[in-house]
Amino acid sequence: MVVHRTPTPVAYRAAAGVLRLGMRALARYEVSGLEHVPTRGGFIVTPNHVSHVDPFPWAHVLYDRGHSPVYLAKSTLFDTPVVGWVLRHAKQVRVDRETTHAADALAPAVRALAAGECVVVYPEGSLTRDPDLWPMRGKTGAARLALQSGVPVIPIAQWGPQDLLPRYSKRLRLRLGRRRTLIRVRFGPPVDLSDLHGRPVTGPLLVAATDRIMAAITHELEELRGERAPTQRFDPRAHGMRVTGNYTSGDDQ
Repeated sequence: MVVHRTPTPVAYRAAAGVLRLGMRALARYEVSGLEHVPTRGGFIVTPNHVSHVDPFPWAHVLYDRGHSPVYLAKSTLFDTPVVGWVLRHAKQVRVDRETTHAADALAPAVRALAAGECVVVYPEGSLTRDPDLWPMRGKTGAARLALQSGVPVIPIAQWGPQDLLPRYSKRLRLRLGRRRTLIRVRFGPPVDLSDLHGRPVTGPLLVAATDRIMAAITHELEELRGERAPTQRFDPRAHGMRVTGNYTSGDDQ
């Protein structure tokens, strides 16, 4: 039985129980860097994003260690039957992406961190557009939340979820038993933002903090993949792509 550090709603426990069983049946994990995960107080985790199934492996690892990650989830998920009900009853935070209301998610996220929760921010904001699945240009939400709350930011790199569910695909590649998909998860040391705290939160400051977060995620992914990422991060706008959503079909993903 998992002992949670903070109160976890029944809806959260029920959903996590189902997802954990599913992930155990479909995937096997190699995990490193758990010594970097804080044992007390709130913290932010910032994973890379290569598949719609990748919110689950690293969360599975953290959940088994007593953390119940609080996701900053896109608003469309909250409007989806069943999934929306679970999110609303499982202390998750709604984010209206690419609107003037996007910053409204910061207040409940800061409260969750103050209560000792683990808060999840995908800094890319969407599945990576990079052709080789390297982390692309980040958004400033994670940096803004980190500077406002003062809690550690733990970068997470994962590689393998795209083999279970390819980017923008809706069909799982099922391999069972010993042939289950291998998913590797690596937690990095806290991103050093110490020299940025206490300064006026300006655009350039947020960009600088975001660059450090994205560099930390990329470094951990380089370690997992055993290769070097491109020196210039992929920028969807520079390639005429939508900032969020499936740019190949127009679906909002």
